[in-house]
Amino acid sequence: MDTIQRRTFNYFWEGAEPNSGLACERIHMDGIYPEDDQHVVTTGGSGFGIMAILAGIDRGYVTREEGLARMEKIVSFLETADRFHGAYPHWWYGDTGKVKPFGQKDNGGDLVETAFLMQGLLAVHQYYVNGSSEEQALAGRIDTLWREIDWNFYRQNDQNVLYWHWSPEYGWEMNFPVHGYNECLIMYILAAASPTHSVPAEVYHDGWAEKGAIVDPHIVEDIELHLRYQGCEAGPLFWAHYSFLGLDPTNLSDKYCPGYFDEMRNLTLINRTYCIRNPKQWKGFGPDCWGLTASYSVNGYAAHAPNGLADHGVISPTAALSSIVYTPEYSLEVMRYLYKMGDKVLGPYGFYDAFSETEDWYPKRYLAIDQGPIVVMIENYRTGLLWKLFMSHPDVQTGLKKLGFK
Repeated sequence: MDTIQRRTFNYFWEGAEPNSGLACERIHMDGIYPEDDQHVVTTGGSGFGIMAILAGIDRGYVTREEGLARMEKIVSFLETADRFHGAYPHWWYGDTGKVKPFGQKDNGGDLVETAFLMQGLLAVHQYYVNGSSEEQALAGRIDTLWREIDWNFYRQNDQNVLYWHWSPEYGWEMNFPVHGYNECLIMYILAAASPTHSVPAEVYHDGWAEKGAIVDPHIVEDIELHLRYQGCEAGPLFWAHYSFLGLDPTNLSDKYCPGYFDEMRNLTLINRTYCIRNPKQWKGFGPDCWGLTASYSVNGYAAHAPNGLADHGVISPTAALSSIVYTPEYSLEVMRYLYKMGDKVLGPYGFYDAFSETEDWYPKRYLAIDQGPIVVMIENYRTGLLWKLFMSHPDVQTGLKKLGFK
Protein backbone atom coordinates (compact mmCIF):
# COMPACT_ATOMS: atom_id res chain seq x y z
CA MET A 1 0.00 0.00 0.00
CA ASP A 2 2.81 2.42 0.80
CA THR A 3 4.59 1.54 -2.44
CA ILE A 4 1.49 2.36 -4.46
CA GLN A 5 0.78 5.54 -2.51
CA ARG A 6 4.37 6.77 -2.91
CA ARG A 7 4.68 5.93 -6.60
CA THR A 8 1.34 7.54 -7.39
CA PHE A 9 2.29 10.62 -5.36
CA ASN A 10 5.25 11.03 -7.72
CA TYR A 11 2.88 11.68 -10.62
CA PHE A 12 2.17 15.02 -8.93
CA TRP A 13 5.68 15.58 -7.59
CA GLU A 14 8.21 14.46 -10.17
CA GLY A 15 5.71 14.50 -13.05
CA ALA A 16 4.37 18.00 -12.41
CA GLU A 17 4.43 20.64 -15.14
CA PRO A 18 7.60 22.61 -14.31
CA ASN A 19 6.39 26.22 -14.61
CA SER A 20 3.10 25.97 -12.72
CA GLY A 21 3.85 23.06 -10.40
CA LEU A 22 0.39 21.75 -11.28
CA ALA A 23 -0.61 18.31 -12.52
CA CYS A 24 -0.18 17.46 -16.17
CA GLU A 25 -3.52 16.42 -17.64
CA ARG A 26 -1.92 13.19 -18.84
CA ILE A 27 1.48 11.52 -18.83
CA HIS A 28 2.07 8.93 -21.55
CA MET A 29 5.14 6.79 -20.99
CA ASP A 30 5.04 5.97 -24.72
CA GLY A 31 5.56 9.67 -25.49
CA ILE A 32 2.57 9.85 -27.86
CA TYR A 33 0.17 12.71 -27.08
CA PRO A 34 -2.92 14.20 -28.74
CA GLU A 35 -2.22 17.68 -30.14
CA ASP A 36 -0.20 19.69 -27.60
CA ASP A 37 -1.55 18.02 -24.47
CA GLN A 38 1.93 17.23 -23.20
CA HIS A 39 2.06 20.78 -21.79
CA VAL A 40 -1.53 21.07 -20.57
CA VAL A 41 -2.37 21.20 -16.87
CA THR A 42 -5.71 20.22 -15.38
CA THR A 43 -7.73 22.08 -12.77
CA GLY A 44 -9.59 19.21 -11.10
CA GLY A 45 -6.67 16.81 -11.31
CA SER A 46 -4.47 19.48 -9.77
CA GLY A 47 -6.90 19.87 -6.89
CA PHE A 48 -6.56 16.14 -6.24
CA GLY A 49 -2.79 16.40 -6.75
CA ILE A 50 -2.47 19.20 -4.20
CA MET A 51 -4.11 16.91 -1.64
CA ALA A 52 -1.77 14.10 -2.70
CA ILE A 53 1.21 16.39 -2.10
CA LEU A 54 -0.11 17.20 1.40
CA ALA A 55 -0.22 13.46 2.10
CA GLY A 56 3.36 13.16 0.82
CA ILE A 57 4.56 16.03 3.01
CA ASP A 58 2.89 14.58 6.07
CA ARG A 59 4.22 11.11 5.31
CA GLY A 60 7.79 12.37 4.80
CA TYR A 61 8.06 11.60 1.08
CA VAL A 62 9.32 15.19 0.76
CA THR A 63 10.33 17.70 3.42
CA ARG A 64 7.96 20.33 4.75
CA GLU A 65 10.22 22.99 3.19
CA GLU A 66 10.10 21.32 -0.23
CA GLY A 67 6.34 20.97 0.03
CA LEU A 68 5.85 24.63 0.95
CA ALA A 69 8.02 25.75 -1.99
CA ARG A 70 5.89 23.68 -4.37
CA MET A 71 2.66 25.06 -2.91
CA GLU A 72 3.98 28.61 -3.26
CA LYS A 73 4.75 27.96 -6.93
CA ILE A 74 1.23 26.58 -7.47
CA VAL A 75 -0.51 29.49 -5.75
CA SER A 76 1.63 32.02 -7.64
CA PHE A 77 0.49 30.43 -10.90
CA LEU A 78 -3.16 30.42 -9.83
CA GLU A 79 -3.03 34.11 -8.91
CA THR A 80 -2.18 35.10 -12.49
CA ALA A 81 -3.73 32.30 -14.58
CA ASP A 82 -6.93 32.85 -16.56
CA ARG A 83 -10.06 33.07 -14.42
CA PHE A 84 -13.66 33.82 -15.29
CA HIS A 85 -15.64 35.53 -12.52
CA GLY A 86 -13.19 33.90 -10.14
CA ALA A 87 -13.66 30.41 -11.57
CA TYR A 88 -10.93 28.50 -13.38
CA PRO A 89 -11.15 26.72 -16.73
CA HIS A 90 -10.93 22.96 -17.21
CA TRP A 91 -7.41 23.22 -18.69
CA TRP A 92 -4.57 25.73 -18.96
CA TYR A 93 -1.30 25.84 -20.81
CA GLY A 94 1.12 25.35 -17.95
CA ASP A 95 3.77 27.65 -19.38
CA THR A 96 1.49 30.67 -19.87
CA GLY A 97 -1.57 30.27 -17.65
CA LYS A 98 -3.82 30.82 -20.67
CA VAL A 99 -6.94 28.71 -21.08
CA LYS A 100 -6.79 25.69 -23.37
CA PRO A 101 -10.37 25.07 -24.50
CA PHE A 102 -11.80 21.73 -23.39
CA GLY A 103 -14.13 22.10 -26.36
CA GLN A 104 -14.95 24.97 -28.69
CA LYS A 105 -17.52 26.56 -26.39
CA ASP A 106 -15.88 25.26 -23.20
CA ASN A 107 -13.19 27.95 -23.14
CA GLY A 108 -14.13 29.81 -19.96
CA GLY A 109 -15.03 29.02 -16.37
CA ASP A 110 -15.65 25.43 -15.28
CA LEU A 111 -17.31 25.58 -11.87
CA VAL A 112 -17.08 21.84 -11.15
CA GLU A 113 -13.34 21.69 -11.85
CA THR A 114 -12.94 24.88 -9.80
CA ALA A 115 -14.67 23.16 -6.87
CA PHE A 116 -12.32 20.17 -7.13
CA LEU A 117 -9.35 22.55 -7.09
CA MET A 118 -10.70 24.56 -4.17
CA GLN A 119 -11.41 21.42 -2.14
CA GLY A 120 -7.67 20.81 -2.29
CA LEU A 121 -6.66 24.40 -1.63
CA LEU A 122 -8.88 24.67 1.45
CA ALA A 123 -7.15 21.57 2.84
CA VAL A 124 -3.79 23.26 2.19
CA HIS A 125 -5.08 26.39 3.93
CA GLN A 126 -5.86 24.37 7.04
CA TYR A 127 -2.49 22.59 6.90
CA TYR A 128 -0.63 25.92 6.98
CA VAL A 129 -2.93 28.38 8.75
CA ASN A 130 -1.30 27.87 12.17
CA GLY A 131 2.22 27.24 10.86
CA SER A 132 5.30 29.42 10.34
CA SER A 133 5.00 33.00 9.12
CA GLU A 134 5.71 31.81 5.56
CA GLU A 135 3.05 29.12 5.84
CA GLN A 136 0.49 31.52 7.26
CA ALA A 137 1.20 33.96 4.45
CA LEU A 138 0.47 31.25 1.89
CA ALA A 139 -2.76 30.37 3.69
CA GLY A 140 -3.77 34.01 3.39
CA ARG A 141 -3.16 34.01 -0.36
CA ILE A 142 -5.29 30.86 -0.72
CA ASP A 143 -8.06 32.56 1.25
CA THR A 144 -8.02 35.42 -1.28
CA LEU A 145 -8.44 33.01 -4.21
CA TRP A 146 -11.29 31.31 -2.35
CA ARG A 147 -13.07 34.61 -1.71
CA GLU A 148 -12.79 35.70 -5.34
CA ILE A 149 -14.88 32.86 -6.80
CA ASP A 150 -18.28 34.31 -7.75
CA TRP A 151 -20.50 31.27 -7.25
CA ASN A 152 -23.62 33.40 -7.60
CA PHE A 153 -22.69 34.45 -11.12
CA TYR A 154 -22.89 30.78 -12.15
CA ARG A 155 -26.59 30.70 -11.26
CA GLN A 156 -27.19 32.46 -14.61
CA ASN A 157 -29.38 35.36 -13.50
CA ASP A 158 -30.18 34.15 -10.00
CA GLN A 159 -31.77 30.82 -10.88
CA ASN A 160 -31.86 28.23 -8.09
CA VAL A 161 -29.34 25.98 -9.81
CA LEU A 162 -25.63 26.16 -10.60
CA TYR A 163 -24.41 26.02 -14.19
CA TRP A 164 -21.26 24.10 -15.03
CA HIS A 165 -19.79 26.45 -17.69
CA TRP A 166 -19.56 30.06 -18.75
CA SER A 167 -17.56 31.40 -21.70
CA PRO A 168 -16.53 35.01 -22.40
CA GLU A 169 -17.29 34.35 -26.09
CA TYR A 170 -20.23 31.95 -25.95
CA GLY A 171 -21.84 32.92 -22.66
CA TRP A 172 -24.13 30.18 -21.37
CA GLU A 173 -24.37 28.24 -24.65
CA MET A 174 -22.99 25.08 -23.04
CA ASN A 175 -26.27 25.20 -21.06
CA PHE A 176 -25.43 22.59 -18.41
CA PRO A 177 -27.39 23.09 -15.17
CA VAL A 178 -26.06 20.62 -12.62
CA HIS A 179 -28.52 18.27 -10.92
CA GLY A 180 -27.68 15.30 -8.66
CA TYR A 181 -26.63 12.73 -7.96
CA ASN A 182 -23.23 12.66 -9.68
CA GLU A 183 -19.69 13.81 -8.86
CA CYS A 184 -20.65 17.46 -8.28
CA LEU A 185 -21.89 17.51 -4.68
CA ILE A 186 -18.77 19.34 -3.51
CA MET A 187 -19.56 22.25 -5.85
CA TYR A 188 -22.88 22.95 -4.17
CA ILE A 189 -21.37 22.68 -0.69
CA LEU A 190 -18.57 25.12 -1.51
CA ALA A 191 -21.00 27.51 -3.20
CA ALA A 192 -23.03 27.59 0.03
CA ALA A 193 -19.85 27.91 2.11
CA SER A 194 -18.37 30.95 0.35
CA PRO A 195 -17.84 33.88 2.72
CA THR A 196 -18.21 36.41 -0.12
CA HIS A 197 -20.45 35.00 -2.88
CA SER A 198 -22.50 32.39 -1.03
CA VAL A 199 -25.56 31.01 -2.79
CA PRO A 200 -28.88 30.60 -0.96
CA ALA A 201 -29.75 27.17 0.41
CA GLU A 202 -32.57 26.97 -2.15
CA VAL A 203 -29.96 26.60 -4.89
CA TYR A 204 -28.99 23.26 -3.36
CA HIS A 205 -32.52 22.12 -2.56
CA ASP A 206 -34.12 23.20 -5.85
CA GLY A 207 -31.14 22.71 -8.16
CA TRP A 208 -29.02 19.79 -6.96
CA ALA A 209 -31.82 17.92 -5.16
CA GLU A 210 -34.55 19.02 -7.61
CA LYS A 211 -37.01 19.66 -4.78
CA GLY A 212 -36.58 16.13 -3.46
CA ALA A 213 -36.61 14.25 -6.76
CA ILE A 214 -33.01 13.19 -6.04
CA VAL A 215 -34.46 10.67 -3.55
CA ASP A 216 -35.12 7.40 -5.38
CA PRO A 217 -34.73 4.22 -3.34
CA HIS A 218 -33.97 1.31 -5.68
CA ILE A 219 -32.14 -2.01 -5.82
CA VAL A 220 -29.19 -2.83 -8.08
CA GLU A 221 -27.36 -6.19 -7.89
CA ASP A 222 -29.49 -6.91 -4.78
CA ILE A 223 -27.94 -3.89 -3.05
CA GLU A 224 -29.95 -0.86 -2.00
CA LEU A 225 -29.31 2.70 -3.16
CA HIS A 226 -31.21 5.68 -1.80
CA LEU A 227 -30.41 8.39 -4.36
CA ARG A 228 -31.28 8.87 -8.01
CA TYR A 229 -28.14 8.64 -10.15
CA GLN A 230 -28.14 10.87 -13.23
CA GLY A 231 -28.75 8.83 -16.37
CA CYS A 232 -28.27 5.39 -14.80
CA GLU A 233 -29.24 3.11 -11.94
CA ALA A 234 -25.71 3.11 -10.46
CA GLY A 235 -22.98 5.45 -11.65
CA PRO A 236 -19.26 5.07 -12.33
CA LEU A 237 -17.13 4.92 -9.20
CA PHE A 238 -15.61 8.37 -9.52
CA TRP A 239 -19.03 9.55 -8.27
CA ALA A 240 -18.04 8.00 -4.93
CA HIS A 241 -14.60 9.63 -4.94
CA TYR A 242 -14.27 13.17 -6.28
CA SER A 243 -16.54 15.00 -3.83
CA PHE A 244 -15.36 12.93 -0.87
CA LEU A 245 -11.61 13.44 -1.06
CA GLY A 246 -11.96 16.28 1.45
CA LEU A 247 -15.64 16.05 2.38
CA ASP A 248 -15.79 13.28 4.98
CA PRO A 249 -18.78 11.00 4.29
CA THR A 250 -18.46 9.25 7.65
CA ASN A 251 -21.71 9.79 9.55
CA LEU A 252 -22.63 12.55 7.06
CA SER A 253 -26.31 12.87 6.22
CA ASP A 254 -28.93 15.35 5.04
CA LYS A 255 -32.64 15.15 4.37
CA TYR A 256 -32.05 13.41 1.03
CA CYS A 257 -29.56 10.74 2.13
CA PRO A 258 -29.58 9.01 5.53
CA GLY A 259 -25.86 8.24 5.25
CA TYR A 260 -23.42 9.23 2.52
CA PHE A 261 -20.78 6.73 3.62
CA ASP A 262 -23.21 3.81 3.37
CA GLU A 263 -24.54 5.09 0.04
CA MET A 264 -21.06 5.31 -1.48
CA ARG A 265 -20.07 1.98 0.01
CA ASN A 266 -23.13 0.39 -1.59
CA LEU A 267 -22.30 2.05 -4.92
CA THR A 268 -18.84 0.45 -4.64
CA LEU A 269 -20.28 -2.95 -3.72
CA ILE A 270 -22.65 -2.81 -6.70
CA ASN A 271 -19.70 -2.13 -8.97
CA ARG A 272 -17.79 -5.08 -7.50
CA THR A 273 -20.78 -7.44 -7.55
CA TYR A 274 -21.48 -6.61 -11.20
CA CYS A 275 -17.86 -7.33 -12.15
CA ILE A 276 -17.96 -10.67 -10.32
CA ARG A 277 -21.23 -11.59 -12.05
CA ASN A 278 -19.51 -10.47 -15.26
CA PRO A 279 -22.52 -10.79 -17.59
CA LYS A 280 -20.40 -10.09 -20.68
CA GLN A 281 -17.86 -12.77 -19.71
CA TRP A 282 -14.77 -10.58 -19.93
CA LYS A 283 -11.43 -12.22 -19.28
CA GLY A 284 -9.95 -11.39 -15.87
CA PHE A 285 -13.00 -9.90 -14.14
CA GLY A 286 -13.55 -11.31 -10.66
CA PRO A 287 -13.34 -10.76 -6.88
CA ASP A 288 -9.74 -9.56 -7.10
CA CYS A 289 -10.06 -7.63 -10.37
CA TRP A 290 -13.01 -5.25 -10.49
CA GLY A 291 -13.63 -1.54 -10.83
CA LEU A 292 -15.51 0.47 -13.47
CA THR A 293 -15.13 4.24 -13.73
CA ALA A 294 -14.27 7.00 -16.18
CA SER A 295 -10.86 6.36 -17.73
CA TYR A 296 -9.08 5.55 -20.93
CA SER A 297 -10.88 2.82 -22.82
CA VAL A 298 -10.06 0.47 -25.68
CA ASN A 299 -11.62 3.05 -27.99
CA GLY A 300 -10.77 6.47 -26.59
CA TYR A 301 -12.25 7.51 -23.24
CA ALA A 302 -15.37 6.21 -21.51
CA ALA A 303 -17.31 6.51 -18.26
CA HIS A 304 -17.40 2.78 -17.49
CA ALA A 305 -20.22 1.76 -15.17
CA PRO A 306 -21.96 -1.41 -13.93
CA ASN A 307 -24.41 -1.81 -16.78
CA GLY A 308 -24.21 -3.41 -20.19
CA LEU A 309 -23.97 -0.23 -22.25
CA ALA A 310 -21.10 1.25 -20.22
CA ASP A 311 -19.13 -1.97 -19.68
CA HIS A 312 -16.40 -2.41 -22.28
CA GLY A 313 -14.30 -5.02 -20.49
CA VAL A 314 -11.93 -2.34 -19.16
CA ILE A 315 -10.65 -2.28 -15.57
CA SER A 316 -9.54 1.10 -14.20
CA PRO A 317 -7.34 0.60 -11.10
CA THR A 318 -8.44 3.92 -9.58
CA ALA A 319 -11.98 2.56 -9.24
CA ALA A 320 -11.32 -0.10 -6.60
CA LEU A 321 -8.23 1.54 -5.09
CA SER A 322 -9.88 4.92 -4.45
CA SER A 323 -12.78 3.07 -2.80
CA ILE A 324 -10.42 1.77 -0.11
CA VAL A 325 -12.17 3.93 2.50
CA TYR A 326 -15.47 2.16 1.77
CA THR A 327 -14.33 -1.41 1.08
CA PRO A 328 -10.81 -1.79 2.47
CA GLU A 329 -10.55 -5.59 2.35
CA TYR A 330 -11.92 -5.82 -1.19
CA SER A 331 -9.86 -2.87 -2.45
CA LEU A 332 -6.66 -4.32 -1.01
CA GLU A 333 -7.39 -7.63 -2.76
CA VAL A 334 -7.40 -5.74 -6.06
CA MET A 335 -4.24 -3.84 -5.13
CA ARG A 336 -2.38 -7.07 -4.40
CA TYR A 337 -3.65 -8.74 -7.57
CA LEU A 338 -2.59 -5.81 -9.75
CA TYR A 339 0.79 -5.62 -8.01
CA LYS A 340 1.41 -9.27 -8.85
CA MET A 341 0.65 -8.50 -12.52
CA GLY A 342 3.87 -6.50 -12.45
CA ASP A 343 5.18 -4.17 -15.16
CA LYS A 344 2.23 -4.91 -17.42
CA VAL A 345 0.06 -2.61 -15.26
CA LEU A 346 2.52 -0.93 -12.85
CA GLY A 347 4.84 1.90 -13.81
CA PRO A 348 6.83 4.75 -12.26
CA TYR A 349 3.74 6.70 -11.19
CA GLY A 350 1.70 3.77 -9.90
CA PHE A 351 -0.78 1.63 -11.80
CA TYR A 352 -1.48 2.71 -15.36
CA ASP A 353 -4.87 4.22 -16.03
CA ALA A 354 -6.74 1.23 -17.48
CA PHE A 355 -6.36 -2.16 -19.14
CA SER A 356 -8.35 -4.96 -20.77
CA GLU A 357 -7.27 -8.58 -20.49
CA THR A 358 -9.87 -9.54 -23.10
CA GLU A 359 -8.33 -7.19 -25.68
CA ASP A 360 -4.75 -7.75 -24.46
CA TRP A 361 -4.67 -3.95 -24.11
CA TYR A 362 -2.18 -2.52 -21.62
CA PRO A 363 -1.41 1.14 -22.45
CA LYS A 364 1.37 2.71 -20.39
CA ARG A 365 -0.55 5.93 -19.84
CA TYR A 366 -1.75 7.99 -16.90
CA LEU A 367 -4.48 10.60 -16.26
CA ALA A 368 -4.16 13.03 -13.35
CA ILE A 369 -7.81 12.90 -12.39
CA ASP A 370 -7.55 9.12 -11.87
CA GLN A 371 -4.17 9.03 -10.10
CA GLY A 372 -5.01 11.71 -7.53
CA PRO A 373 -7.87 9.98 -5.72
CA ILE A 374 -5.71 6.87 -5.19
CA VAL A 375 -3.18 8.77 -3.06
CA VAL A 376 -5.79 10.83 -1.23
CA MET A 377 -8.11 7.96 -0.37
CA ILE A 378 -5.23 5.71 0.75
CA GLU A 379 -4.24 8.53 3.10
CA ASN A 380 -7.80 8.99 4.32
CA TYR A 381 -7.95 5.24 4.95
CA ARG A 382 -4.65 5.32 6.87
CA THR A 383 -5.00 8.55 8.88
CA GLY A 384 -8.03 10.56 7.71
CA LEU A 385 -5.65 13.47 7.06
CA LEU A 386 -7.41 15.14 4.12
CA TRP A 387 -10.84 14.65 5.66
CA LYS A 388 -9.67 16.22 8.92
CA LEU A 389 -8.10 19.20 7.17
CA PHE A 390 -10.97 20.04 4.82
CA MET A 391 -13.70 19.49 7.41
CA SER A 392 -11.87 21.72 9.91
CA HIS A 393 -12.25 24.81 7.70
CA PRO A 394 -14.81 27.09 9.38
CA ASP A 395 -16.38 28.13 6.06
CA VAL A 396 -16.95 24.47 5.15
CA GLN A 397 -18.71 23.88 8.45
CA THR A 398 -20.85 26.98 7.83
CA GLY A 399 -21.83 25.71 4.38
CA LEU A 400 -22.76 22.25 5.61
CA LYS A 401 -24.87 23.66 8.40
CA LYS A 402 -26.61 26.07 6.03
CA LEU A 403 -27.65 23.19 3.73
CA GLY A 404 -28.90 21.04 6.60
CA PHE A 405 -26.11 18.46 6.72
CA LYS A 406 -25.48 16.62 9.95
